[in-house]
Amino acid sequence: MAAKSVEVSIMGQKFMVRSDSDDNYVVEVANLVNKKINEIISKTKSAPSLNVVLLAAMNIADEFLKYKGKKDQSFQQVERKIAQMIEFIDLQM
Repeated sequence: MAAKSVEVSIMGQKFMVRSDSDDNYVVEVANLVNKKINEIISKTKSAPSLNVVLLAAMNIADEFLKYKGKKDQSFQQVERKIAQMIEFIDLQM
């Protein structure tokens, strides 16, 4: 799939984003960013836009790293279970 431009709006500003992804996915990503920004805005009285965006980016990165850690941990558990099953089968032969 060739990269194409998709128009999104973040913090009321329109951006053209080039992406190989489906248009709806790009809009969904922008909506998530807007959601995180709005969460920060609702918790702070008056913070400069750059600070709000940076805090939203930190929140998104935190969620990503936590998800990645859980995924990695689950993968390691599956690997251990497979190793145990292989060991059990080997002992039965």
